[in-house]
Amino acid sequence: MSVSIHPLYEGTFSVGTDKIFHPIAKTDRPHRGALKVSIHPFLIKSEDRNILFDAGIGDLFGGETSIQTMYKNLEKQNLSNLDITDIFVSHLHFDHFAGVANRDNGFWELTFPNATLRVSEGDWKELTENASELDEDRQEFLFFLEARADIEFLEEDTYTIPGVRSITVGGHSKYHQIHFFEQGEHKYLMAGDIIEGRSSINQNYAAKYDFDPPATKEIRDKLQKTAFEEGYTILAYHETQHPVFRLSDYDEKSGYKIQNIDLQE
Repeated sequence: MSVSIHPLYEGTFSVGTDKIFHPIAKTDRPHRGALKVSIHPFLIKSEDRNILFDAGIGDLFGGETSIQTMYKNLEKQNLSNLDITDIFVSHLHFDHFAGVANRDNGFWELTFPNATLRVSEGDWKELTENASELDEDRQEFLFFLEARADIEFLEEDTYTIPGVRSITVGGHSKYHQIHFFEQGEHKYLMAGDIIEGRSSINQNYAAKYDFDPPATKEIRDKLQKTAFEEGYTILAYHETQHPVFRLSDYDEKSGYKIQNIDLQE
C-alpha cells in the first residue's frame, strides 16, 4: 500500500498582540514581546486520497501571508489544490484552518473545491454563534464557508474515511480533536496545539493560553504514552525544525527520547 506523509511548510512567524503573522527566518528570534510560530499543514498521500491534517494559514493574517504558499507546496508534490479530497481540522483557531478559503483573486473562493472539510460540530457551532465578536474579514470567511464548503461534522470518536480516526478531547480548545491515520505500518498522530512541537514533549507545566490547562497537560501525557507504546509518528503543526518525529525511548528521570524524521517538504 502506497502512503506518504509531507509537511507543507508555510513559514515561521513572529506573532505579537496584534495577531499579525510577520515572517521571520527559522533561525531568527521573535520580535520583542512576541511568540515564534511555524506553520506545517500535513499532506497524507494514499492510493486514492490526498488528505490534509489542518489547512494552513491562508491570507487572513495580514498582507505578508498568501495562499500561494500552499499552491507552491502542493506543486512540489505534483498535486494541485483540486487534488485534495479530505481536510481534517484539529480545532477552529484561524491559523489552523484559514487556508480552506482565500481571496487571491479579489473575492472569496474555496482553496480546495473538491475536498470535504471535517470539523467538530461543537467547535463550529460555538465559533459561528459568536461570529459577531470577530473582525469583518473573519466573519465574511465563516459566512462564505457556511454557504459554499462541503462541511461534515465529526462525532466525538469516529472513523469517517478508511484509515482516519478522530477523537474529541478538549484541552487546548473546548472541542479540540486528535486525528489519527492508520494504514498498515503507517501510523500518524496529529494533535494540533496539544502537541504543537518538540518542546511539548516532556512538558511538565500547564500553559495559561489553553482553554483548560490542567486537562491539556493530562491529554498530552496520555498521547505521549500512546505514541510511544503503539508506535505512532507525531505530526507537530507548529514545530520549526523537525515537525515529524517519533518517541524512541523512555526514562523515568529524563522522559521520552525524540527521534527526528526528516521528510521532503
